[in-house]
Amino acid sequence: MRSLKKGVQIIVATPGRLCDLMHRGFARLEQVQNIVLDEADEMLNMGFSDNINEIFDALPTDHNTLMFSATMSREVERVAKDYLKDHQEIVVGSRNEGAENVNHVYYMVHAKDRYLALKRIVDFYPRIFAIIFCRTKIETQEIADKLIKDGYNAESLHGDLSQQQRDLTMQKFRQHLTQLLVATDVAARGLDVDDLTHVINFGLPDDIENYTHRSGRTGRAGKKGTSISIVHIKEKHKIKNIEKEIGKEFVEAEIPKPEEICKKQLYKVMDQIVKTDVDDEEIGPFMQDINRYFEYIDKEEIIKKIVSLEFGKFLSYYADAPEIEKPVPQGKRDKKTADRQKRGQQGDGAQRHGKPEAGYQRLFINLGKRDGFYPGELMKMLNRYVGGRQEVGHIDLHDTISFFDIPEKDVRKVSTQLTGVRYRGREVRCNSEEEGNKPAKAGRAREASRDGLKNFEKFIKPDKRQKNAISSEHYGKRNGKKDDWRELMKGFELRGEEPDFSEEGWARRKPKKKK
Repeated sequence: MRSLKKGVQIIVATPGRLCDLMHRGFARLEQVQNIVLDEADEMLNMGFSDNINEIFDALPTDHNTLMFSATMSREVERVAKDYLKDHQEIVVGSRNEGAENVNHVYYMVHAKDRYLALKRIVDFYPRIFAIIFCRTKIETQEIADKLIKDGYNAESLHGDLSQQQRDLTMQKFRQHLTQLLVATDVAARGLDVDDLTHVINFGLPDDIENYTHRSGRTGRAGKKGTSISIVHIKEKHKIKNIEKEIGKEFVEAEIPKPEEICKKQLYKVMDQIVKTDVDDEEIGPFMQDINRYFEYIDKEEIIKKIVSLEFGKFLSYYADAPEIEKPVPQGKRDKKTADRQKRGQQGDGAQRHGKPEAGYQRLFINLGKRDGFYPGELMKMLNRYVGGRQEVGHIDLHDTISFFDIPEKDVRKVSTQLTGVRYRGREVRCNSEEEGNKPAKAGRAREASRDGLKNFEKFIKPDKRQKNAISSEHYGKRNGKKDDWRELMKGFELRGEEPDFSEEGWARRKPKKKK
């Protein structure tokens, strides 16, 4: 404020801030000779028109106006001409063209796998120094938080941060103290960072010009850069539109495999060890103790331990890393569906293709998505009826049935415990995949013999639809003979003493009322 009162030659400000200074009397524009709008397309396209008009009204009639932008749509250009007189257009390169030194690559994944794909891409480039662009402030913060939680050196940059926080974040990124900057388009406008190796689009923007701005952050000063886009099947059409606009072709790449990632990370660790500078004067006094400590460990074992300190986390993560499946285009998906129909495997009668992992066996269960049956429900059922810590492999859900893999040693236990239980009114059947929809054996008959006559009717009671068709002689009449129960128990072994039903009123539901 003091500097403005004394008078300055150049003021750098946002439109809103400059208007505020004008209202408070700190900024007077009567003698301004030149006004520059950087990122002019956004200045004229982001709701700043009222502030821009107020600033231009305060300028003297005789002034120069300069507008700079990497892109300029025809609509914004028409607005810009309202502020210009006798204008001239200077184009460096081709209009709205992508940077010459930037390679454009995209990975096609399911929407649910975008974050897993992002992690693999980052891990595949150990020395990556990149900006990750997201569409919204909420998504930006969520992705940054996930990366930080998973051990990556990342920061977020969006409009909800204070100016002090944004300045600190940018300072750390420019000094290469932060490796990954997760940002929105608006917050990253005007960023000028050296040696940026990659730009990663966590989903493509709706506006093609925003893609040009994003990719233009890398490949500067004659250096090579790569713009990576993680897209799902519904965004495929955007690729063609962007290619047409920027005059560059995209290359479709395969998601890096765990083995490839681990090899890259291993080379990085070995390279770090070899290139580490050693100060003999500082470490010299400790060498005697170091040699004594490692005296009984051979060289090969020491190397393994040193490498494992950095490399071990990647080995442990990618040993059980979830698989990222590539989406199938609609045309190919329809063809596969037709093939399944020809083979009579369409719908819920279909079995999963492929084999379970070694040591696992696939089980069938007669519950699916329509029953509200999802992986979480399966785990609850296993915890409740099987007990203990039950390992589960791949889970494949259909509309009315499902398949899941469990260790071979647990197959009998799991199928026995789950068969016959009730889930939301349905009786559960669980057996091997080969048996599939075949009726399961009556696992409840064993429980009947254990629970005795008290629970017997619960398991032999016929279906309501069949009840009327069954002869009454199977149940006996309500006022039948006292030995009718023997007829009912035919085929079952009676354990213990024979019950005595001679006492009058033994079968009454309520005791006799006292007179």
